[in-house]
Amino acid sequence: MIYARILLASTLFSPAVLLFAQKSYILPGSATKQQVDSHSSNAELASPEIERQVNELLGKMTLEEKLGQLVQYNDQGITAPTAANGESEKAIALNPTANYKLNPLELAAAGRMGSMLNVIGKEKTERFQRAAVQKSRLHIPLLFGADVIHGYRTVYPVPLGLGATWDPALVEKLCAMSAAEASTAGVRWFYSPMVDISRDARWGRVTEGAGEDPYLGSAMARAYIRGYQGKTLKDPEHVAASVKHFAAYGAAEAGREYYTTDMSNSRLHQIYLPPYKAAVEEGAATIMSAFNSLNGVPATANHYLMTTLLRDTWGFNGAVVSDYTAVMELTHHGIALTPAIASEKAITAGVDVDMMSHYYDAELPALIKSGKVSMSVIDEAVRRVLRVKYALGLFDHPYGTATEVTAAVPEHRPLVRQAAEESFVLLKNSNDILPLAAHASKIALIGPLADDPSDMQGAWGGATLDRDVVTLKRAMEGRAAKNGTALLYAKGTDIEALNEDGFGAAEQVAKSADVIVMALGESAGMSGEAGSRAYLNLPGNQGKLLKQIVALGKPTVLLVFSGRPLALKWEAEHVDAIMEAWFPGTEAGNALADILYGDVSPSGKLPMSFPYTVGQEPLYYAQFPTGRPPYSANLNVPPTGDSKFISRYIDAPNAALFPFGFGLGYTSFSFSDVKISRTSIPLAEAKKASHDVLVTITASVTNTGQHEGTETVQCYVRNQGTSLEQPVRALKGFQRVTLKPGETRTVKFPLSYDELSFWTNEGITTIEPTDYTAFVGGDSNAKESIEFHIKQ
Repeated sequence: MIYARILLASTLFSPAVLLFAQKSYILPGSATKQQVDSHSSNAELASPEIERQVNELLGKMTLEEKLGQLVQYNDQGITAPTAANGESEKAIALNPTANYKLNPLELAAAGRMGSMLNVIGKEKTERFQRAAVQKSRLHIPLLFGADVIHGYRTVYPVPLGLGATWDPALVEKLCAMSAAEASTAGVRWFYSPMVDISRDARWGRVTEGAGEDPYLGSAMARAYIRGYQGKTLKDPEHVAASVKHFAAYGAAEAGREYYTTDMSNSRLHQIYLPPYKAAVEEGAATIMSAFNSLNGVPATANHYLMTTLLRDTWGFNGAVVSDYTAVMELTHHGIALTPAIASEKAITAGVDVDMMSHYYDAELPALIKSGKVSMSVIDEAVRRVLRVKYALGLFDHPYGTATEVTAAVPEHRPLVRQAAEESFVLLKNSNDILPLAAHASKIALIGPLADDPSDMQGAWGGATLDRDVVTLKRAMEGRAAKNGTALLYAKGTDIEALNEDGFGAAEQVAKSADVIVMALGESAGMSGEAGSRAYLNLPGNQGKLLKQIVALGKPTVLLVFSGRPLALKWEAEHVDAIMEAWFPGTEAGNALADILYGDVSPSGKLPMSFPYTVGQEPLYYAQFPTGRPPYSANLNVPPTGDSKFISRYIDAPNAALFPFGFGLGYTSFSFSDVKISRTSIPLAEAKKASHDVLVTITASVTNTGQHEGTETVQCYVRNQGTSLEQPVRALKGFQRVTLKPGETRTVKFPLSYDELSFWTNEGITTIEPTDYTAFVGGDSNAKESIEFHIKQ
């Protein structure tokens, strides 16, 4: 059985991978000097045998068959709109000459379709695959892609929640699990991971990434690729990953979906590009172009991104697919007045597959005939697609070989439960109200998310079923029955409701209880694609309900379900305990109960800064210095008198309410004895741009509490005296350690050129004779520090 094998880490994952949870995470092969790579990013795609097969097949293909490999359809046919925003109708209106009347089954049988989008279920995929393999002239198999973002049938936390685990080894296991499930239905291509760095909580798609930091984001990007693609793409239980959205989509101005991005070259390379590059270096088979423009050029028509950087510089040798109708949307961007111009710009930029615009098949024949697009461009795009299909073994095994997974898999539940437990971030715990006291005979559970299986699945809940999801109410009822205690429940309100019809019942159960647990937050649909928000408070009248319950004076725990950081200033001031739960997935209730009742100590750390107010956004810890810095002032007090003329707000702090890397547990930790292997490094040695360790930081971490717990020790570095100003600190290493009460452990953070260099606006990395400070602690406000220097 594939399910049992996946859970046996000793057989599925190498010892080196398993050590990530107990060692410093140092990015292998992270960015050094920008140069043309002498190797291909994915060795399987560069196989001489695959190249021979691809060229042999290409020589037999007609132009129509070649273009078929470069277009992607869904299973609804090309006349039926599938997107709520009506993009399919727009495509038809803009390009009435395209053949929108063909049935996708007919396209498959004619060899005029290369891949399909979000076709779910083995019966469906095999029906289309049989048409392609058995009826088309050259029998080229289809590649089925799907938005499997955080689980297929057995769903785990949203990616932002996975970012909060700071546990790449766990993420790798989860991705392997979801690949094994989906591949049984014929899906061999995931439109995941999203590795966009996100620093504005207003943007809905922050839920799909690892947060605000490129170092953490790169670690997670590598884990996703290893988990999805395994040791070989030919393994029928693994899939091709599609890294998205290339590039800098997470920097959309004002956090507004699909909007423009604009930034310096140094910021692009230092902050936003590293996770994509890490995924490419790990062997990602495909890349997805972004919706946004970057510095005025839409990504889907951006030759610098898709060819100069991605292929010529990084050595990427896989295929690039557009996002949904992104080729068509070049006309909306205003850089293409006709579908023909849009098609020409996209294909010559390096976008190989047109997802759902249906421009390539309609427009490219005339463009080729006119000479505006050369056959060599078409042939190379087709080669890239065919290489992925051959590498996946689709020509030999076009159909799923295992029994189809149609529901959450019991053997997978322990892993997704562990993931949910590790993702929860305890933000406040006054008077140790958590874990819940064993003697609490009556617990009130209140809120619209206490018994909501659908929203527990997040914005991209895969193909899971509501009946498979364990809600918090269900789990706590089981605990109450087992413990002989009472659970009192009231919904209180709906997520976005304004009426107060349920307030009375909620107050009644709260008055009868010893302790109150509030389950509040967003709906899953309020984050994700097209989920931008201008307000980051609790939606609807949930805040009013919470204030009414808190006013009763009873011990109160707030569980926040969301796909983004929320502004929780009032809550932080008045509620006894707060825990960020994200959207935890299939095992949501059981995992929450494990934490609430003390079976497991919280260990999650924030992957994004939580603001006091939405006016602070975009908010991130790695801020840049200014000529009038506020660092000597109290950041939590508005300025007055002589302190006014510094870089800060007059009505809110600069600092985050809860900073990046922050998270409490049921024990406490101290950090001490920070040491360094040497305090001075010769510049000539440092500038070699190798991965050799230049200096090692060590520190001691001690469990000073009464319970066993896991701490993520974090190392930040500041670089001063540089020719280009650098952040006040930046993450350069982290390590998860589990310690018993009183136990001390020494942690090490080796730093190389990759950690100590920076990007210039000329697009290169450099090291200069400057001063460094390394900070070690449990969040981005780490205090323990040591200095070192690079000397001329």
